[in-house]
Amino acid sequence: MNLVRAELERLAARRFVQLMVVLLAAAFAVTVVTTLGGSHRPTAVELGRANAQAAEEVRRLEMAFDRCLRIKAGTLSPDENDYLPRDCAQIDPALSDQLPTASDYLSGVFVFSKEAEPLLYFLIAFLALFGFLVGASYIGADLNSGGVVNLLLWRPRRRTVLATKLGTLLGGLLGLSVLASVAYLAAFWLIGQVSGLTGRMGGEFWASLGAVWARGVVLVLLTAALGFAVATLGRHTSAALGTVAAYVVVWELGARLVFQILQVGRPDRFMLSSYLGAWLAGEVRFWDGNACGGGISGFCDGSYTLGWPEGLVVLLGLTAALVTAAFAVFRRRDLI
Repeated sequence: MNLVRAELERLAARRFVQLMVVLLAAAFAVTVVTTLGGSHRPTAVELGRANAQAAEEVRRLEMAFDRCLRIKAGTLSPDENDYLPRDCAQIDPALSDQLPTASDYLSGVFVFSKEAEPLLYFLIAFLALFGFLVGASYIGADLNSGGVVNLLLWRPRRRTVLATKLGTLLGGLLGLSVLASVAYLAAFWLIGQVSGLTGRMGGEFWASLGAVWARGVVLVLLTAALGFAVATLGRHTSAALGTVAAYVVVWELGARLVFQILQVGRPDRFMLSSYLGAWLAGEVRFWDGNACGGGISGFCDGSYTLGWPEGLVVLLGLTAALVTAAFAVFRRRDLI
């Protein structure tokens, strides 16, 4: 019997996996029903009012841009409340990627183009939790119950068995993520068509949404591999759960408080959650309250950013280190 097929059957037959799939479907259904119940098809009066408000806002932006040009040219004296960027092109409506639209001024109307990305983040978060828990329980339960020992009697190659388990887990999770994402976004697109608006869905919208989805799927696979690796090292599912709880309490909360007391510069760069957010969002901006101390006069920008390359390096490095350690320990460990 093929080892991969056997592991796929074992994975699909696990009650915990089936329960998590049911919970995923339930969360999906609740979100869809809630969104559908809170949205309606806008009337002609609502659309006309929203279009007028959007046009008025565009005119206001154009006037602000024209005023900036005149102030820079010296033909107009600035007021104390005027916002003057270094380059007026920064507030040029013609160069803006997101001009006000009627959908911005509609209340109680679901707009797919506006809500798709936040909804996708919700799905990614659930799938990441799903992947971590399933990855930890998949190997943890087998190690604790002796299932791995029975499997090694049939296929006595430890690395092959563990690699097959990990590969089967990641492959199954990838397939589920693709199917869930397609069904999820399609359902909300239909809600926009039937009981709301689809909004602007040009090439840039789909490219941005696709980038978020791709980074999210990678994150889901990495969290599953992390759960699998930590449970392998600890020989139990609870080892992975305990490790995450300990990390959050001791480091994300405790160490952050210590850094604040000691006034450590840029403390967020030492937190795994910062790199996770940077990878998923593409870029995150943090504020360093200690950067502008010490009697600095004038304008001081204490902000700093972390981008997705740094996030990917940290997440990949951590996952690779733990998976490598898991394989090394599994190869030499007494499993009885």
